[in-house]
Amino acid sequence: MIYSGAGPLLRHTYCYVEPNTFGNNQWERVAWFGLVSHPGRTWGCHVMLECGAVYRNVPLHKLAHEQVTNSWNPSDAQTWDCYGHNFSMVEYPFLEAVPMVAKLRNKNEVTGRYMFTAIPMLDGFSLEPEQSKEFYFIKLDNGRFTAQPTNHVLVQDKSFVTTVEWPKLQRQTGTWSVD
Repeated sequence: MIYSGAGPLLRHTYCYVEPNTFGNNQWERVAWFGLVSHPGRTWGCHVMLECGAVYRNVPLHKLAHEQVTNSWNPSDAQTWDCYGHNFSMVEYPFLEAVPMVAKLRNKNEVTGRYMFTAIPMLDGFSLEPEQSKEFYFIKLDNGRFTAQPTNHVLVQDKSFVTTVEWPKLQRQTGTWSVD
């Protein structure tokens, strides 16, 4: 399934929002059901609270799938700000819940499992082959979430992957067409 724009997540995810996000002083259990992209900002997560209220644009670093004590910064939750308003979402069945290693902006490596992919479109970065990226959203073993570009992620599929090490790959610089 593919969604465009600020469409729904492929599945809703029950999780928590950090204290002091809504003016509250404790963790709030929520259902994360949507995502939005604004240029120069973090991914915005749409959540529904247990009382039925909907809160929009919660930054990804404020969400956790467990009530954790570790601090999590915007740069831990994602390496790059969003490029534009338009994106597509896809869940690659081949990667469903597969273990992954993600390299954060600070170069720390964390482990988790694949959730879905957001693909920015129709902006200056995405239209340039060297800058075009897809972002894997990963449910981390440390209780948090992260959205990392594919060059910051290693898949640990034991049925195919023979070694888990960071390759040195050349960026794509060209485009191709039939005519």
